Amino acid sequence: MTRGPTIVRVVPAGGSGSRGIKCCCCRCCECLNLGYLTSQHGIIKLAEAMLGGLCQSLLVKYGMSAAGTLGSAFHGFLTTASSCLLTTALLIACYVLSSKTHQLIRQSIFECLFNAVACFLYLSASSYMGFAVNFYLYPQYMVLTMYEAYPAMTAVYYIGVVLGIIHGVDAYLCYKYHKSIGVY
Repeated sequence: MTRGPTIVRVVPAGGSGSRGIKCCCCRCCECLNLGYLTSQHGIIKLAEAMLGGLCQSLLVKYGMSAAGTLGSAFHGFLTTASSCLLTTALLIACYVLSSKTHQLIRQSIFECLFNAVACFLYLSASSYMGFAVNFYLYPQYMVLTMYEAYPAMTAVYYIGVVLGIIHGVDAYLCYKYHKSIGVY
């Protein structure tokens, strides 16, 4: 028995009321899907982007001086934060620029896999960073006054755990959405 062709249906997200920018008497730039940013999925993506950007900026500002001490834990976390932030920012840009893109990517398995991998990467990088910070930086923090690297890197691995959980929830929601559409 052969299976017929798979039909991918693109359903417009939101009505015309959520598209574009509302001016005094009309809507401008209706090509923009700004309503996405207030949806549940949009809020999750914005949280991922903001927390990822916070981690990356803390790593660059306060962690560079301790990079030699932390070793591969620092570089692994910086790589994780950079790659996940870039992909999340690209997804947000695609979703805001086109509601059709949002429907097509959301129906595919890409976002499920990306979020699952990001969850694993953030949780593993955070656990390794937590070990390295407490083993290498905490003794220096107890001896040196005004040692900024320890509190900043501690915040980084805590935020990394939160990011891992958020990406895990996003992966689960994407999987549920993927299964409800019936795309195989």
